[in-house]
Amino acid sequence: MGDGLLLRRMLAGDEEAFTLLYRRRHPAIYRFALHMSGNVALAEDVTQEVFMTLIRDAKRFDPERGTLGGFLFGIARNHLRRRWEQERHSFPLPSDADELDSLLSASAASGKTGHSNGNGRGPFLLSRDEFTSLETVSRVRQAIATLPQNYREAVILCELEEMSYEEAAAALDCPVGTVRSRLHRARALLVEKLHDSQPVRRASAVGE
Repeated sequence: MGDGLLLRRMLAGDEEAFTLLYRRRHPAIYRFALHMSGNVALAEDVTQEVFMTLIRDAKRFDPERGTLGGFLFGIARNHLRRRWEQERHSFPLPSDADELDSLLSASAASGKTGHSNGNGRGPFLLSRDEFTSLETVSRVRQAIATLPQNYREAVILCELEEMSYEEAAAALDCPVGTVRSRLHRARALLVEKLHDSQPVRRASAVGE
């Protein structure tokens, strides 16, 4: 059953339809919030806020502007920015990169790995051999957290969640060309970080 039908049923008062939508979309929204903030409590709060917003404002969704997934990512992005503005400080990443890796791996069991989406030559322009030999799963996630916010959003949506440029542009409320540009620069930064022997430097939640 497609998202559109579930949404229409939800708007008609079908609670089961909302439950199905929640189960289908919850993991990706949580991963996005966790990647962006590195904070479990914040990611959980934002995820719940996204679906509360869907209950209240489902009629705002316009299928002509993008997918429901993109609509929900856009809501999550707005909630994250609002929380950062309210708090006025960075939400710290877990002190151990393996901790963040385990948290993300747990939620990714029902999601995508981001190995390739047709937008480039595999994850962050690395070959499969490079990806394996560098043991970069944890390092990639840590490196993503060091990117400026706009670049981080593009990488998470296009690479990790495998959204198309058009879907990401709708979620980020920007032109497709902007998504391409941000992703190109983010990939270059990530390749540099992943091949750097120095420890990855953490950045604030709002970017550099």
